[in-house]
Amino acid sequence: MARFKSISPVILGAVCISISAVLWGLDGVLFTPQLSNLDVGFVVFVLHLLPFLLMQPFFYQNYKKLKTYSTKEILALFAVALFGGALGTICIVKALFLVDFNHLSEVVLLQKLQPIFAIILAAIVLKEKIKPDFLIWASIAIIAGYFLTFGWAKPDFSESSHLIAAVIFTLLAAFSFGSSTVFSKYALRNIDFTTATFFRYGFTTIIMLVYMLITWKWSQFSATTSHNWIFFIIIALTTGSGAIFLYYYGLRNVKAIISTICELFFPISAIIFDYLLHDARLSLVQWLAAFVMIFCVIMLNINNKKEKSTTTSPITPSKNQNS
Repeated sequence: MARFKSISPVILGAVCISISAVLWGLDGVLFTPQLSNLDVGFVVFVLHLLPFLLMQPFFYQNYKKLKTYSTKEILALFAVALFGGALGTICIVKALFLVDFNHLSEVVLLQKLQPIFAIILAAIVLKEKIKPDFLIWASIAIIAGYFLTFGWAKPDFSESSHLIAAVIFTLLAAFSFGSSTVFSKYALRNIDFTTATFFRYGFTTIIMLVYMLITWKWSQFSATTSHNWIFFIIIALTTGSGAIFLYYYGLRNVKAIISTICELFFPISAIIFDYLLHDARLSLVQWLAAFVMIFCVIMLNINNKKEKSTTTSPITPSKNQNS
């Protein structure tokens, strides 16, 4: 019985991460496309505003905790919201809108290059050492990413302009999410994951409110149909805050390499949903490139985590936290 109890939290954590990853795959294929008639910034604003409002009855006590945090910790939380919440989400949603969700599998898979940017930024910002084999695995992953996007064909900058732009926005999203990972390493030393999640949504809402004030996109509210609002609410309750809490709960009980493998359900489920709903298929060379890229990303995580005992993600609980 004792042995079962010691194993079950790990299994439960892995299941929670896998479910959240599948929900994100479903979101990219089925839910977010229902909002493509709206401005990208407005979509990101509402996607953070609604879950933040829903959190108020449960986590309003967290406002008092702000007084106990240092300026650096608050700035780190803000940076997590800026890169992981605002910029990262804007870029990935923009990428999906640009290709009209026709190259969704490629976009989702390219986003998995995020660890490369996280490791590079950690070396620059946190002065962490980069292992010699990083350049090898990272280079192979980037080359595989090229073949995943274009196959054997050379990119046509006139006919594939939207796809190329989508690739650029996807890489910017991977960079932003990687940046969020780095800043979260500092923020989560003394902040529990539920509080960090609460303020991530809060700060992101504020950032996107500034965007709304600058661009004056308030007319988007009148342009939002009842159909749009239904999916805003669905996302807020499921693939938004719901999936994120499942994800962070799972990370409390699993090791980094297990979470990395479970997170692969995100691109895998997106590819499956894209095929089932849109009959979208990858070519043989794209499949091979996808497998090579994912393998390289796993190796990057394994090699990087050998020297780090804690798991890091845009909002990742610390092993020392009581939550």
